[in-house]
Amino acid sequence: YPSGNLAINIIRGRDQLTCIVQEDELRTAKLRALFQSDGSSTCYYPNGDEWINMSIQGGQYLDQAGNRVRRWMWPELSPGPQAPLSPIFISLNRHVGVRILAQDKIFVSFLAKGRQAKFNMGTKVQVSAGSPLPPPARLGEDELLLLAFRVRILQLFHRMRGCLNFPSSEQWNKMQPPMYLMTQAVKILELCMAADISDELRSSIKAIVNA
Repeated sequence: YPSGNLAINIIRGRDQLTCIVQEDELRTAKLRALFQSDGSSTCYYPNGDEWINMSIQGGQYLDQAGNRVRRWMWPELSPGPQAPLSPIFISLNRHVGVRILAQDKIFVSFLAKGRQAKFNMGTKVQVSAGSPLPPPARLGEDELLLLAFRVRILQLFHRMRGCLNFPSSEQWNKMQPPMYLMTQAVKILELCMAADISDELRSSIKAIVNA
């Protein structure tokens, strides 16, 4: 961002790319979107609630109350004639936007100081007639650890701010982390349960986010 804060982080795993969009904040950078090259993607409202969720089968669009506004299947994976997908465009903030045109055309764009960077995080799944859909790939060990340590670091920043604001009080050590960090911790644990990782690593990640 023009402020110097990290906006977009792209991680290359063993078999896929992961694109993480953060809010324009230094110490409490909220997770605004997570895109994976296997077709799994999620965008979040500023308060951490789910906004758009996509998989290799399709996607859904939710309002801020959690009500489903739109739901779709990718035309290539739906039997029979399908109406074309109406383009979806959302602004995560004034610098980062997401445009969804098709399964293989999901663009994350960053605009600042008159210059633009654009990343296509869409994917194309080829499915022959009558064949089952392949199971979606899951996050690897490195990606899960990175997300867990990121949440832990933000939790520590939150405690440090409490210590600075109330240096003579012990109450800062009892402060609960912000709701969006608690939500992200739960989501990471859900990803761990679905991932093909060892029980030891799963326990380690749980200890990191719950420390």
